Amino acid sequence: MTDTRRMLAEMADPLFAELGASATLERDWSRVEELGLPQLLVPEAEGGFGGNWEDALVVFRLTGFHALSLPLPEAIVATRAEAGSEEHYLIGAFMRTAQIAGALDAALGLSVSYVNERQQFGRQLGKFQAVQQSLASFACEAAAANCAAVGAAQALDRGGARFEVAAAKLRANRAVGVGATVAHQVHGAIGFTHEYPLHHLTRSLWKWRSDFGNDSHWSAVLGEAVIAQGADAFWPALVERNDQAA
Repeated sequence: MTDTRRMLAEMADPLFAELGASATLERDWSRVEELGLPQLLVPEAEGGFGGNWEDALVVFRLTGFHALSLPLPEAIVATRAEAGSEEHYLIGAFMRTAQIAGALDAALGLSVSYVNERQQFGRQLGKFQAVQQSLASFACEAAAANCAAVGAAQALDRGGARFEVAAAKLRANRAVGVGATVAHQVHGAIGFTHEYPLHHLTRSLWKWRSDFGNDSHWSAVLGEAVIAQGADAFWPALVERNDQAA
């Protein structure tokens, strides 16, 4: 993480943690504006932060991690996305991918903490092999979603990122199914209670999975791209995109 992104995280993380799912526009939006976060992607010459999509990823991910109930990602995107560019659909998909990655990490953290504290049959839940295996699968899915979000942000900064964003949103969508299911399985009934924070994360995850393209939409986009290239050209083209990322 660069110094700039570390600074962003250090500014945003404690505020988002404090506001969380109970934040309201009337009461709390001014606190977000004071940090200049809505102008994250506005050039410095125009009074903004001058950030790029990798910078935005840091903020988007933290809004998901803390289940922030303010439309900050949408406000950031609105300052940068060009009118008519697929109706902002691609950028919206990236935004939701980043939020999904953050929310999955938060739900995983809650799940690990819970099974290490909760006992059943005289043992910590986390000592049962089946629970460990489920959480290991969850951790893999969360890591995959985070990696996909990083790849999409890097591609957006290079330009021509439709393939990477499509792949990232599809991968994040798939991770939601495993992550949300495992989180509620290991928590049992408490995971559904209003007082416990898990439901703020999983309700958002299921919503974001459908926003800006569900599984079938992005599967079709990727499939059409592969077919258009042809079987012989697909692998060389994929290698070339990876080389550009490196």
